[in-house]
Amino acid sequence: MNVLDPVPPASTASVAALAARPGDLRGLRIGLLDNSKPNADALLGRVAELLAQRAGAGAIRRWVKPGSSIPAADHDAIAAGADVVLTGSAD
Repeated sequence: MNVLDPVPPASTASVAALAARPGDLRGLRIGLLDNSKPNADALLGRVAELLAQRAGAGAIRRWVKPGSSIPAADHDAIAAGADVVLTGSAD
């Protein structure tokens, strides 16, 4: 019996490598990428505040996408303006 699988094998060629994780957040700039869903700003803002208080992270900067299904337009500005970036979804 021949069993055919219509799903091609996964290719690792298209998988991007993850960025290196910092060992410590002390003094690092936190970027927040808000996807414009209800309460995303509150969720991300509170997490960033806690990171600043508990881990000594530095300045917090926010970027807002025009909608949750639309990609962020200013990737270079986000990368240049923050050492770590938080994004998430909330309703």
